[in-house]
This record gives sequence, C-alpha cells and structure tokens, in this order.
Amino acid sequence: MALALFIGVGAGFGAIAFRWLIRQAGLLFSGHIDYAATPGAAHPWFPGLGMWFLVLAPAVAGLVYGPLVQRFAPEARGHGVPEVMYAVAERGGHIKPQVSLVKALASALCIGSGGSVGREGPIVQIGAALGSAWGKLTGLPRQRLRVLVACGAAGGIAATFNAPLAGPFFAMELILQSFTAEAFGAVVLASVTASVIGRAVMGNEAFLSLPAFRVHSPFEFLLFALLGVLIGASGVLFGKVLYTVEDLCDRVWRGPEWLRPAVGGLLLGALLLVLPQMYGVGYPIFDRAVSGGYAIGFLLLLMIGKMLATSLTIGIGGSGGVFAPSLFIGAMGGTAFGMLAQDLLPGMGLSPGAYGLIGMGAAFAGATRAPITGVIVLFELTGQYSIILPMMLALVVATLVSRTISKGTIYTTKLRRRGIDLESRHLRGRLPDRTAGTIMEALPEKLSTDTTFREASEALAHSSDAVLPVVDAEGRYQGCVTAHTVAEALEGEEYPEGEIGALAEPVPTVRSTMPLLDTLEVLVEAEGTGLPVLGPEGGEPVGWISHQALLESMHTTATLR
Repeated sequence: MALALFIGVGAGFGAIAFRWLIRQAGLLFSGHIDYAATPGAAHPWFPGLGMWFLVLAPAVAGLVYGPLVQRFAPEARGHGVPEVMYAVAERGGHIKPQVSLVKALASALCIGSGGSVGREGPIVQIGAALGSAWGKLTGLPRQRLRVLVACGAAGGIAATFNAPLAGPFFAMELILQSFTAEAFGAVVLASVTASVIGRAVMGNEAFLSLPAFRVHSPFEFLLFALLGVLIGASGVLFGKVLYTVEDLCDRVWRGPEWLRPAVGGLLLGALLLVLPQMYGVGYPIFDRAVSGGYAIGFLLLLMIGKMLATSLTIGIGGSGGVFAPSLFIGAMGGTAFGMLAQDLLPGMGLSPGAYGLIGMGAAFAGATRAPITGVIVLFELTGQYSIILPMMLALVVATLVSRTISKGTIYTTKLRRRGIDLESRHLRGRLPDRTAGTIMEALPEKLSTDTTFREASEALAHSSDAVLPVVDAEGRYQGCVTAHTVAEALEGEEYPEGEIGALAEPVPTVRSTMPLLDTLEVLVEAEGTGLPVLGPEGGEPVGWISHQALLESMHTTATLR
C-alpha cells in the first residue's frame, strides 16, 4: 500500500509532465497549444507557408522520435496498452525502466506534430513502467509486482483524464483482467493520489465539456439500443482498419525502421492538409461536434477520417493511444445518428449531442469490450446520473455486437497477431497440462433406454449429479437425461407410461484424450453438473467428469504454482 501511494504520486507528476511535453511540442510544430481548435490556420512562425507546414511537421518529428524509439525502447512504438497487458500476463509485470522516458518523449512529439492518437496509451505505459521499476527495486514477488504495474496504469489514467474512478476500473478490467479486494484497494489508492496531484496542478475541470443529458421518452431506449449496435460495430471496424493499414505499411516499407516515421509522416501530413481536424487528439472537435457545430455528412467524414488518420499514425511507427480516437469516432457517429433521428422524429425533442455522448461509450465498448470502464469514464465526464441507464444499455449492446463479430479487441488483436492469446493463456495457467481421462471419476449409474420413468426418477434423486448417461442394450452411449427433463415429463401425472430412452438427449461429448481447457469449454455449455467421458474412439462411456473435479484440479495447480 505504501508503494501504491508512492506510485500514485509518481504517476500524477508523470501525467503533468507528459501533458506539458505535448503542449510544448504542439507550440513548436504548429504554433498553437491545440491546433485542432483552429484547424486550417497557418503556423505563426511561417505565415507564408499557410497550411503547407502540416506536410512537414509529422515528418520532422518522426525524424527525431524514430531513432529514439528504435535505439532505446522498441516497445514504446504503437499504442502501448497491449504491451502492458502482455507484461502483466506473461512477464510477471516486468517492464524496462527506460520505457517511461522514451514513451513520454516519442508520444509527445508524435501528438504535438499532428499524430492523430490519444494520450491514454502512453500514460498507461509510463505509469506501468514506473510501477514495475519500483516493484523490482524493492524485490516484490511477481504477483504483487503485477498489482503495482496496474497501480501505475490506474494513476496515469486518473490524472490524465481527471477521472479517479475510471483509473481503477481500467486497470482491473483491462490490465489485470480480474477483480480482487487486495488489488482493488491498491489501485484505488494510487488512482486517488494521482488524481489529487493532477487536480492540484491542472485544475478540477474534466477534459471535455459535454452537454446536459436528459431522456425525453421511454421510446428513446430503443434508439439507444440501435445506437449501441451501429456504433459498437464502428468500434470493431476501427480495429479492423487499424491493423489493415498497419499490415499495408509493413508490406510497403522496405527501409530502416528508424526512418519509417519520418517518411510516413509525409503521407500523414498530406492527410492533415485535406482534413486538418485530425491534428492531434482533437478534443476541441469533440466539443464542437456534440454542440451541433457540424452537419451529418461532415460528422461521418470526420468519423472515417479519424479511423484512417489514427491507423496511419500507428502504421508508420507513431506512438500514441487508441482510447481517445475511439471516443472521437463514437462522438461523431453518435451525434450524426442523433441528428438523423431528430430529423425523422421531430416531435420527440431529441438532443443529438446526448447521442454523441452515448456513442463515445459505445465505440469504446465495441473496440475494447470494457463496458464497466466505459460507463465510469462517461459518468465522470458528465457528472450526470441520468446518463447511467441509457449508457449501460448502449454499452452492453455494443459489447455483445463486438463479441459476435470479432474474436479479439483492439488491444488483444495486436497480441493475437503475434501468436499470443491472453484469454487462453490465462486459463491454461490455471489448468494442468493434462487430459480429461486423467481426472475422470467412476461412471455413475447408467440408465438403459428401456428404464421406466419411476426407476429413472429414483436414480436421479439418489445421484449427486443432475444428469445421468443413457446406453442401449449393447452398452453404446445414446445421450443423457437430466433431472429437469424428467421433472417436465412427470408434470401432471405421477409416472407416465413409456421408457426413459425417449427423453435421452444428445449432449456435447468429452473424449478421454481431450485437453482440460477444451473440456472446460464443453462443461460450461452443458446442462447439469457433469458429463460422461467416452473413449478415444467414442462408443461406450468409460468415466465421468464433473465441474467439481475440474475446479479441484485448477485449485491444486494454482496452489503449487
């Protein structure tokens, strides 16, 4: 807890320093604190160039941070959060200490020169590296080191966005991917400490000024659900575009990696020349969009433009986060949806800006599948309790859409492409490297297909399982019968005529050679407390595997490790 407090202090001051670096880089490369507030303006130092300085700014910055990243910390390239997730899951929380400094400098130069990325990925990696460094310095075991890494990430998010609640949930839901009382207490302490320091220096204002929110009619909840479907799918599309552009850049580029950001920066600059609103994070564009400052067509153009600009920034080797771009995409798409709904339903008094607000969370949930963090972030941005119900509905729908149409998230896909499946590895770390046949138990009483309903109900009543296998006269497996099925058959009469074979249902089968991870997936989907285990070639059941046996095996493995 003392280290969590100390890391919170470091993360708070790190967030302050990082924002100062972005501000100075912005003044250097564009002549403005945030060029997105005045898109299309000339650089005050070079007024004769007009907007053409936009072509050179990303290239010049890339010429500086490209060699810096390549030489000292290659993992500082990209959006940062996947690297932290991997360090926590697979490396026991070990992150090289120089990552903090290199990531801060590279990301500040990238964002300040026009890179269309966010600052949350860098600050997560900066805070996480700080937590890892102090954990290793004090010699803490791997499990506590992971928690300190999460403390640094939580503190960075809390201080950067002035969101002390969002920090812990981001760390627990995305970095640790688990909730424990001990870890939650530590990350909350770090988050609160960082937030207090951030507010003392940078003020108590949220980083976005959003409109007041009010639900005008219960009918609007149908619109919020539809918004969750459309914008959740847009969040998934953002991830697809990101990695498609990155793959394209990898195929096209044949030069040294340190030169890639500079050469690619010319292409990014050309895009900024056409759509200067894509410069940097783009917070001023948020405000103007949800306030009704853009037409529907231009909002959709900004939405697509952000996907391309962010993807290109990452693809050429830039450094920055995808959290804020996903909010940007949701704000543009949600506001456009709200304006269209307002035109089609003029009598309902809809507020397009409110739909932009909900869209921000839906796009984030669709891209990351972190609905809890999304709800908390948007609640802290507005401070309005009235947002909770529509936000929860839209984010849950967006998360379901994301799970339906995509295997990974915008964070885990980067690791999947390297052959790293964190979800599978998390389970494999708790399951022994064995098969179902090694932990199966003796087969419970088998029911033959000609068993009467009376005999079957008595057998199920005396069995510890809510399901029993059914075999034919030759002993071949025919399926299972559950207590629930028999109870339904007995409803209305004591013991109906007939045999239990008529109620035997085919259920997912487990073979004795099946790995325990695959066995777990089958058990989760099956009704009852266990399943019969068939031999390698099928046929007659040779044993029984239950949820309890699998859980005991997992517990034994975790204890030994």
